[in-house]
Amino acid sequence: MKPQLLCTFAHRKDLDIITDYIITSYTIVERRLFVFSDADVRNDLYVTYNVDTADTKRIPNTILIHRKKETNTMYTVNALNTIIREANNGVLDKTYVINWLTYRNSLVLTNGDGLRHIHLQLFKRIDI
Repeated sequence: MKPQLLCTFAHRKDLDIITDYIITSYTIVERRLFVFSDADVRNDLYVTYNVDTADTKRIPNTILIHRKKETNTMYTVNALNTIIREANNGVLDKTYVINWLTYRNSLVLTNGDGLRHIHLQLFKRIDI
């Protein structure tokens, strides 16, 4: 069983409702949730947790992410591809070496405008 790392977007005022919903919707593999806040927009929270790969349902405002442990960088595959293209003259080369220190303690996503780099701070850990 290889777990999947999910991230659910939340507003600070809704955190208790969101975490209760996550806990009742999934079997959390490591029995803990990590809640990060956006360093620039303090009310924007990101709840991360591991679920079993067999659990294919997605609750609203939730995405699959990956994590580079050495730098605590969380990212989507689309963001990873965008980072490579931007640094490599538009060429997607899967062997390109990324300087992960640039994205330390961050969540890296894409949106309609391109890359979105969110600096994170640990808000709380919830053990379940």
